Amino acid sequence: MIDRKDIGSWLSGPPTEPGYYPGRALGLPRTGPGSVARLGRRVAALCIDWAACLLISAAFFQSDSIATLAVFAAEQMALVGTVGFGLGHRILGIKVVRLGGGPAGIPAAIIRALLLCLVIPAVVFDADQRGLHDKVAKTVLVRM
Repeated sequence: MIDRKDIGSWLSGPPTEPGYYPGRALGLPRTGPGSVARLGRRVAALCIDWAACLLISAAFFQSDSIATLAVFAAEQMALVGTVGFGLGHRILGIKVVRLGGGPAGIPAAIIRALLLCLVIPAVVFDADQRGLHDKVAKTVLVRM
């Protein structure tokens, strides 16, 4: 469940104390493998995934927008739930893990994908650069 302090972190902006970096509060390193994946990589991975889903939708569903969204959701649920990353994530060297470092798993991937398809939960993120979809699913996107 989401606490009031979680919502407050979006409203108050990033912490300003010395030594702050995204992922510090989660026990993640500042840089390198296991550090929080930054916005540029995440957006690029999303674009790669969406482009692949558009191609599948064009080939099998006459580019229907609902079919494209459904293909995207299925791709995210299946791949993130089983191997921890979608096509774009893999290409850009990032993966989805549970807080604490374990694999995301199918239930978290389903929750995450459904909220990601709503768009707004993905664009509202906290000081650790975790979108609302990741907070609800108790996951974080990290560098491999």
